[in-house]
Amino acid sequence: MNTIQITRQSQDAPADDAQLEALVRSICERFGLVGATIGVGIVDDAQMAELNRRFLNHEGTTDCLSFDLSDTETPDGLRVFEVVVNAQMAGREAARRGHSPQAELALYVTHGLLHQLGFDDAVPEQAQTMHRTEDEILQHAGFGVVYNSRPESP
Repeated sequence: MNTIQITRQSQDAPADDAQLEALVRSICERFGLVGATIGVGIVDDAQMAELNRRFLNHEGTTDCLSFDLSDTETPDGLRVFEVVVNAQMAGREAARRGHSPQAELALYVTHGLLHQLGFDDAVPEQAQTMHRTEDEILQHAGFGVVYNSRPESP
């Protein structure tokens, strides 16, 4: 069994905790992740900008950050992940792209967790695979196609 903890540090958080927990559980099940501890932190622009600067040395806010906090020194191989998502950005992007803030936030959670499970979006071929997988997961969870329904950026 996996342990999942949702922490809200933003008043703008659109999704409900049970829905996000079910999403994380379905991702874990899909990829055979058992016995993991996964935290999902929901923050605002200011908090995300601070985390982005502190951990990646990047200026400004972003949609999600994810961290592998697993203790590689322990023989049991327990996995510990933290996914931090930006509720304010999810609200803005959802309005711009024509879907719900809940779906956008679910995309960020899925994206961050997939990074910890070995997916990457650094090159176009890998990004295509990752985004297709995100949409499969989100459709299965009832959010519909989120990433690939996005209109082109202005």
